[in-house]
Order: sequence, then structure tokens, then C-alpha cells
Amino acid sequence: MKKIIYLFAATALGLASCTGNKGYTVKGIVEDAADGDTVFLQERASRQFNKLDTAIIKDGTFTFEGVQDSTVNRYITYAKGEKHLIMDFFLENGKIEMKLGKEDDSATGTPSNNAYQEFRTQLNTINKKQNAIYESMGDTTLTDKQKEAKIKEMNGLESEMMTIIKTGIEKNISNTVGVFLLNQYNYYMEYPEIEPLLAKIPANFQNNESILQLKELVSTAKKSAVGQKFVDFSMLTPDGKPIKLSDYAGKGKVVLVDFWASWCGPCRQEMPNLVKAYAKYKNKGFEIVGVSLDRDGQSWKDGIAQLNITWPQMSDLKFWDCEGSKLYAIRSIPHVVLIDKDGTIVARGLHGEELQAKLAELIK
Repeated sequence: MKKIIYLFAATALGLASCTGNKGYTVKGIVEDAADGDTVFLQERASRQFNKLDTAIIKDGTFTFEGVQDSTVNRYITYAKGEKHLIMDFFLENGKIEMKLGKEDDSATGTPSNNAYQEFRTQLNTINKKQNAIYESMGDTTLTDKQKEAKIKEMNGLESEMMTIIKTGIEKNISNTVGVFLLNQYNYYMEYPEIEPLLAKIPANFQNNESILQLKELVSTAKKSAVGQKFVDFSMLTPDGKPIKLSDYAGKGKVVLVDFWASWCGPCRQEMPNLVKAYAKYKNKGFEIVGVSLDRDGQSWKDGIAQLNITWPQMSDLKFWDCEGSKLYAIRSIPHVVLIDKDGTIVARGLHGEELQAKLAELIK
């Protein structure tokens, strides 16, 4: 299932590494561009693009030249009429060859870009296959069996994508590319997988802001990992009344803490499964406590009504700064934390059939 994902501002990082002082030459082509068109070299900071240099296409190519004292992630952008192209690459000293197009982008010629391009090519191959399946699912003549086969194929591709991401990070973790990929894709990995990678990051990246944030998340996650006692917190109900997780957890019931939001599409898709589970087990020592990452009170209340949610709800309306989600190191939603009758966390991140099976195991 696709998840709303909490994204680190990885593309804004200046990822330093020793590169020498011979300078760089970035030379490239833009698909269907004309001589006289403009290409920009840009950085991204605080989700905003800032133009660093400009090149005019001449004889079919554009060129940027300069000297870098560190390797940094940058963007090449092109816009003309309704056509907008953008790709990121690593600006470092050396000769970099680039191609911008609607379907295929590439940046090669230097160590970081060669490594990044290898990763990007593998990922693009999976994305193209996934897009083809998405399009084919719109065929109204498909039988249920054919739809199931396509869903199975999609799940297989998602597993393959996970393998590519993890392999790419592990392969490059001792260099600029690996650190960048860890910042970009760490939400695809569990915290126990991330911790050993953090130890392999070169010393010059260890105090990078987002690496420090990731270290803090890993440390926080240990406190709410499977096998630990639940971490208590308090918020307000939709009616504005104070409520604590400990009002329900650790009091002899199996408690499912559901981190969700009304704006989260995957949360809404998963909610019928929770409604089903609540109807089946609520009279057998089971409770759900919803923790909303909404920021608009009315939207939160509307979502509760629309989704037939009848279990306790709490929120501080702080969006991704939700105090409860911080205590549980939540990076994506929906995310459930399952707590046994004694207040011990027994599972996290389950959904669909996996969750139903775990509930059946816990609640006899």
C-alpha cells in the first residue's frame, strides 16, 4: 500500500567531499530544445529552487563551467511554454555529460554521477513497469482474476524496488551518493536496518543536520520498539477534552494505536479494515485509539464521520509535528502500534491481512 510519507529535505543538503581543484564542465543536451533556449543550474533549499547559473543552448548543447570545493546535489532545469524538464545530479569537479528528456535523463562522467545514474536507471526501469500496470488497470474488461494477477505483479515490483533502494544505499554508504540516498529513501527502511548504516557514514557527514535528525529518530524508535512498554502522551478529543493513551493502554485490553489523518488517502483506504476489526473484537477486550495528524479540526471531525470511526480519537492538530507521532518516531501514515494487555508493544506497522492475523492471535 502506498503511504503518505514524511520526507526529509535531502535535496537541500550540501554533501561535502574532497574533489580537488581542477574544476567541472557540465555539458549536455535537452530533448527537442532549440538554439537560444535557456537552461538553469539550480539548488534547492527549504523546498525552493534558487538559480545559481544560466547557460544558453548553442549548436544543440549547453555548458556550465566552474570549480567545486565539495560535491553537492544540484538541479538542471529547462522550461519553454508548457514543456518543463528537471533532473538532479551531483555537481563535482570533472567532466559531466548530461541528457534531459521526458522519458530518459542521465548524468555520467564523474564517480558520484556514475554511481547515482546506475541507481536511477534501475529505479526508472521499475517505475516504468509500475506505470504500465497502473494504466492497464483502467481496462474495464479485466476479470477479477486478471486484476488479482496485476496486483500481485505490482507487489512484486514494489519488493524489487525496495531491494534496489536498500542495495543502492548499502553499496554507497561510505560516499556522498550513499548519504544522499539514505536521506532520500530512509523511510523505506526499518529503524534496525538504518542504525548500522549510520555507523558507516564518513566522519565529514556525521554532523550533517538531516543525519543528526535520523540518528535522533533511531534513538527515539528504540524506546517504542516491539518489546518495550508503551510511551504515554496526552492530547485532546474532537470535543476539546484532555485524553491520555494510558486511559486505555496497560489496563487489561489489547490496544491498537492508529496514527492517521483525514487528508491521508492510504489511511482512508485502510480504515474499513479497522472498522471491521473493531466490530469483531471491541467486546472481547480490544480497543483502538486514533491519533490524528490533521491540522484542521473540522476536517478531522468530518473524516471521523465519513469513515465511520467510533473509537476514541485524539490530536493536537500539529500535522507532522504531532507530539504523539514524534514519541513513536512516525515517518509515514497509516501506522499502527499494537499494545498487549500488559502495556507492552507487540507489533508495529501492520495493515490489511497481517494486522487481522495478529489480532486473531492476540484476542481469543
